[in-house]
Amino acid sequence: MRPPDPGTGVGPRCTRGVIPLRPPSPLLLALALLGGGWPTTPGAVAAQADPGWNGPRALELVARARELRQSLVVDSLLRTYRSDARGYVYFFLDRKDSDERTLVKTDQVALEVFWRAPGDTRQRIVGLRDEKTLPTNIQYHLDHLTVVQDEFGDRIRLGDGDEVESVPHPVGSGAEGVYDYRLADSLTLEFGGPREPVRVYEVEVRPRYPERPGFVGSVYLDRATAAIVRMSFTFTPASYVDPYLDYIRISLDNALWMGRFWLPYRQEAELRRELPQLDFLAGSVIRGRFEIRGYVFNETLPDLLFAARTVLAVPEAQRRAFPFEEPIFAGLEAEGLEPSATMEELTTRARQIVRDQALSGLRPARFYWASVSDAARFNRSEGFYLGGGTSARLPLDLALRLHAGWSFGRDDASARAELTASDRRSPTRLTATWRTPRDMGPVAASSRLFNSLASLAGEDWTDLYFVSGVAATHRLGGLDGPHAVLEAAWEDHRSAGLVVNDLAGVYRPVRPIEEGRVQRLGAQLRWPAALAGIDVDARLGAARLHDRTWVTGTLEAAYTRTAAWRALSLDLRARTGFAGGEAPPPQALFLLGGRGTLPGHDHRGLVGDRFWLADARIGRTVTAPWLGVHLTGAVGQAWIDGVDRVPDGWTGDPDAGVRASVGAGVDLFWDVLTIDVARGLGAGGEWALIVGVSPDFHPWL
Repeated sequence: MRPPDPGTGVGPRCTRGVIPLRPPSPLLLALALLGGGWPTTPGAVAAQADPGWNGPRALELVARARELRQSLVVDSLLRTYRSDARGYVYFFLDRKDSDERTLVKTDQVALEVFWRAPGDTRQRIVGLRDEKTLPTNIQYHLDHLTVVQDEFGDRIRLGDGDEVESVPHPVGSGAEGVYDYRLADSLTLEFGGPREPVRVYEVEVRPRYPERPGFVGSVYLDRATAAIVRMSFTFTPASYVDPYLDYIRISLDNALWMGRFWLPYRQEAELRRELPQLDFLAGSVIRGRFEIRGYVFNETLPDLLFAARTVLAVPEAQRRAFPFEEPIFAGLEAEGLEPSATMEELTTRARQIVRDQALSGLRPARFYWASVSDAARFNRSEGFYLGGGTSARLPLDLALRLHAGWSFGRDDASARAELTASDRRSPTRLTATWRTPRDMGPVAASSRLFNSLASLAGEDWTDLYFVSGVAATHRLGGLDGPHAVLEAAWEDHRSAGLVVNDLAGVYRPVRPIEEGRVQRLGAQLRWPAALAGIDVDARLGAARLHDRTWVTGTLEAAYTRTAAWRALSLDLRARTGFAGGEAPPPQALFLLGGRGTLPGHDHRGLVGDRFWLADARIGRTVTAPWLGVHLTGAVGQAWIDGVDRVPDGWTGDPDAGVRASVGAGVDLFWDVLTIDVARGLGAGGEWALIVGVSPDFHPWL
């Protein structure tokens, strides 16, 4: 992005005060739960209001802001302006229950922006190029590729009316009859250089009638003039025309020009969609970010320009040939795929303003599957399995997900229930399970879908046992930076068995575990880019079974440069772990060998209560997006400290020494499908052919 022209305009930095979150009283909480939700009759929000809503000072500021907006169209000092805008629009897949986002498409946009009194606006797309990292045929509405010049006017409309239609503006005509206002905070905007800081007021806005289309968020007003400096907002669920919309979040920043006019400076928007009937896999997200620069004032603009359509575009060849100042992925290099701090703060503030009412446009109840294998799978310990579930939005913006299924091989049911806040970044999660399968570790060999296909052919890569119980986790800190996750669980562990026909003896023996009731406490620390870009994941836990207590710990350090837009990718990982104390049970041991750890050696043939594993992968794109090549290598060891045999009923080597493997492969079709040939080095090593999908997609499958 180009910097502001010196002496012409300035972009704000802000320092804010902290407003404490006001939790609902226990009585109100109980009434809400027993009654099925917050009241939604007209005036219900106002009846529950905190002190300060619709105070005279807040209403005065809103009235001044409206008068100023109306007076600007006849201000003789500003007759016209033109400016340039540069922006990025990203389309990606987003797992709502995790921090994983997968880029699909990137667009880079260059605009010429025009305005003429009393309120004519025009934009011309002069540069537009895109890059796909996964196949898609998405087409954007024009307002996803342009900027907002007039703060939406008196009615907010998005997606040509297909997404949001005619939501009243919070400082538009008659807005006091639609919204409640509260003077919430004051900010200092620091411009740097010789300019004095500018003080603004934050005015929170919420609809009086939450069941109607409305704005939810904050308007930041200049203390001296009541001009709009910033708007950060989302919408009520009734605002969304498109039933696929989960939410829309928008932040508009203005900068001071000519010492008098607050005009567009920076804009950010995020739209998320999911299937309206189905809570399944992932949603799609469109995120756009624009910066507006290079203002030129009061020059003569041709009448013919304003006789044309509101948004114009030069021919496609010219758009693609536009000399952009930055590479198409420069924004991702700086920002990543996670929501910006602005979007995260917007979400938090909006939830506080409406007292944790639901802000999603999706249906409150939908069918639910967490992955493809939650619907159907096959392995030697379950046989064929079919399952399904439902998700429901509860009062206080909680989300309940229920899933149950039937294992035809075991002739038994399994079930899972999970309660969280609706926000994907919910810090607390409560989970109850009934006879759900758990795989021994430390590394999954493949996705569950590919394991099902292999199991049908006689090769099951999992070592399952079954768990029933309850668990609670709580996260301290955000997902983007360093954070910790605390866990407490009470579980009943049961061994799996061979439940499919194996007359030919092709399947590996099923490993028995020590059965009983287990109490667990654990903590996980994740520190992205802790040192020189190295991500650190440390876990420590203690558990008790049959009056014996043991502890486990693992440490992983990873350095990755595997973004799909880079021609060269690199993934380096090192893992180590231990299980110690009073005779850890078999399910606490570590398994190495075969795909996922040491290809070319017996699958999970190394058994230990200690292990270490290091692996590397370096790849290069040959013909994007169809073909890439890569080299792999791994070395590791697992052993049982002080014991010369594996648990009863198990196969494997408790002291095999160091094992290594090397390999090469190809990545096909946007790097989704991988085919590797690997060779195990040393004793017992052999050639192995490995077909799979990118690990990015394992949780979905």
